[in-house]
Amino acid sequence: MPPVLPASSQTARPHSLAEDGYAIAIGCAFIAMGLMLLKQANLVTGGMAGIALLVSYLIPWSPATLFILINIPFFLFGGRAMGLAFGLKTLFANVAIMALGLMMPWAVQVAKVSPLFAALFGGSIIGFGILAIARHGAGVGGVGVIALILQRARGWNAGRTQMGCDVLILLASLPVLSADRFGLSVLSAAAINGVLMVNHRPGRYIGH
Repeated sequence: MPPVLPASSQTARPHSLAEDGYAIAIGCAFIAMGLMLLKQANLVTGGMAGIALLVSYLIPWSPATLFILINIPFFLFGGRAMGLAFGLKTLFANVAIMALGLMMPWAVQVAKVSPLFAALFGGSIIGFGILAIARHGAGVGGVGVIALILQRARGWNAGRTQMGCDVLILLASLPVLSADRFGLSVLSAAAINGVLMVNHRPGRYIGH
């Protein structure tokens, strides 16, 4: 039996365009579902998802629509810093998140959800959605783009970088949320970043 080569010595096989599109679509569906669960439970989380949720409690717009509107300035920034392909894929991902988020109420209706379940499961699937998108050369904008740029340029762990930014976003939600909802929102952000810290490390994944 031939020895198993370490990941660093294996030859990376680039994803095809079809593989990128498929994985990004799945990631977008995860994020849209996670946003719906967090919104239903009146929670916030970290990243641009958290900002979109927070603003949705102040104005009567869906988190998915706010997600793409808030991200508009980051499309150009991400494209310039990470390349045209990254910028276009990120734009595609954000449009898909908005479209899926607007369609979600017609596809799935959640009459009741445990806030604890929403925080853990909703946060985790958002994290896996971000992970799928990132591993196929795109981002979800905002904090995620900054985290990926710093990981590529300086080797900083994307999950830890995003967690630092998430603290500021969560603190901004204090005037809007009750104490128990704030605590669960912190838990949802930890679930997102836990997925990224464990699974999205430089050198761990050789596909690109």
